[in-house]
Amino acid sequence: MEDIVAMPTQERKASITAVLRNKRFRALWLSLFVSGIGDWLVIGLLIPLVTTLSGGSAFAVGGIMIAKIIPALLFSSLIGVFVDRFDRRRLMIGCDIARAALTLILLFTNSLALIYLTVLLMEMASLFFLPARNALIPRLVAEEEVAVANGLSYTTQQASMLIGLTMSGAILAGFEALVHVVLDSGWPIVDALVGPFAPALLGPRAGVILNSMTFGVSALLLWSIRMDVRPDRDVGRLDLSLIGRDVLESFRFLGEHRELRGLLVTIGLALLGGGSIITVGLVYVQEILSGGVPILSGFPALERLIAAPQTFVLVLLALGMVMGALLVPKLADRVTLQALFLGAVTTFGFALLVFASIGVYWVSLVFGIVAGFCIACLTVAGNTYVVRTVSDDIRGRVFTAMESVIRVSLLLSMVVIAPIGDALARLMRNVTGGAEAGSWLTGPRVTLQLASLIVLGAAYYAYRTLEWRSDGAVNGAEVSDV
Repeated sequence: MEDIVAMPTQERKASITAVLRNKRFRALWLSLFVSGIGDWLVIGLLIPLVTTLSGGSAFAVGGIMIAKIIPALLFSSLIGVFVDRFDRRRLMIGCDIARAALTLILLFTNSLALIYLTVLLMEMASLFFLPARNALIPRLVAEEEVAVANGLSYTTQQASMLIGLTMSGAILAGFEALVHVVLDSGWPIVDALVGPFAPALLGPRAGVILNSMTFGVSALLLWSIRMDVRPDRDVGRLDLSLIGRDVLESFRFLGEHRELRGLLVTIGLALLGGGSIITVGLVYVQEILSGGVPILSGFPALERLIAAPQTFVLVLLALGMVMGALLVPKLADRVTLQALFLGAVTTFGFALLVFASIGVYWVSLVFGIVAGFCIACLTVAGNTYVVRTVSDDIRGRVFTAMESVIRVSLLLSMVVIAPIGDALARLMRNVTGGAEAGSWLTGPRVTLQLASLIVLGAAYYAYRTLEWRSDGAVNGAEVSDV
């Protein structure tokens, strides 16, 4: 690691260039980029679609995230063993083909249940795809290039998310313009093959077609990697008892260590309240946008580039996370990790309270950046805190417990906070005589305010339970498996 850090800038750039010159890795890299953009295009489509179909139900929006979380929560232990049994390239191609076919279901349904089932099955395919990708990379590049290749892979994920969300409207507009050019060509074969599908290709769900096409392109790129990447050895019998085992073992371990329990309970409570920004928060933003996007109202051409204005908050959330990832390491050199961790949770809680109390669109945009930055602070500070305070022999179990806490907390936020938001929305409509939309007292607003109190409660809990030792004393006070 020291050699990599000390490597001159020109040599690091040369390493990246050398990796991208590798034809096989370049095909993998392009496949990740294309399918990643498609992934976020369909998320940008589904959130407003489900919001509309459900009549603004926060729990219905949360159903998308529930469908995405459950597979990882139950099957993450089993997936790795399964991936080690097959040719990783062919497995990834199969996953892309499955996701392309599943995406097309969204063209023909307005059923929330079928939408959730489709998302769940697509997430199952993604569960196989991601570890297969991670296992494939070392087979495509030289040993000394693995770190650079992994870095490019991670960066590609973030870039595709930002492009897919930020430029969703522009991408769809470009796709529709291309379809118009093809349809207006007057070629008989075009009328025969494309004509019947014109309503889907030009309609509000054109993103579904485009998303399916990205998975098809990804599969073709992976198919171009001609090499045998089957496992080198037999991994033995498939053990179905692994299902969900890591979650149970993680929480059992969590109960045995007070300080780590304080850290992870804080993360869990913060995400329980903070997860409301994905479900209740987007419904709340849609309420704010009932009169249109004030910032873009004078620029209709620019407004068209954003397919779903309420999901634009997610773009700024991602931007805040990127900013946090860049700045937090510098902050960690100036303040203690405990202060950084506690400050992130506290700021997140107060920012959520302000966001919920001021129904102005530009406030929600600022909140998106602040929330993303706080999430990055919380994640980086929490991970570093574990690395510095936990002995190496149990560190893996602690990180496993942290992942389990994150998944369970997000799941609980969807199945607890979101229904509370719907119930309060009905209550507020009764209180205001059905005029909730024009009232300051709305269900989403009150729910988000209550969620902010949960986050602030997590901050107080962290203040009372974390060991406020100096970083220099960490090595003498490592948490061990006793």
